[in-house]
Amino acid sequence: MKVYWTNTAIGPLTDIYEYIAGNSQRYAHRMVDRITGRSIQLATFPESGQIVLEYGDPSIPKVIEGSYRVIYQIQANHIDVLAVIHTARQLPRTLKTLSLA
Repeated sequence: MKVYWTNTAIGPLTDIYEYIAGNSQRYAHRMVDRITGRSIQLATFPESGQIVLEYGDPSIPKVIEGSYRVIYQIQANHIDVLAVIHTARQLPRTLKTLSLA
């Protein structure tokens, strides 16, 4: 299954890189690689994530990588990665802020 990274997921990757790179560019690269590397898991095992309880929608699970939640939506023929959010941060109240629209 193909995995697409939405703009709402790509933007935070840049922020994560810049924040971590302030201390270590090497570690910043590694963390972003680990997060984006989850695409392989999602493509192969799309239902391997846990449901995001705050949204209560089985088609919107998450996987955890380090301190980050990778929230995605399972579509019929592909996966949309909707967001990458630090586990210490609250999730947006609605998915409208994460949607592709």
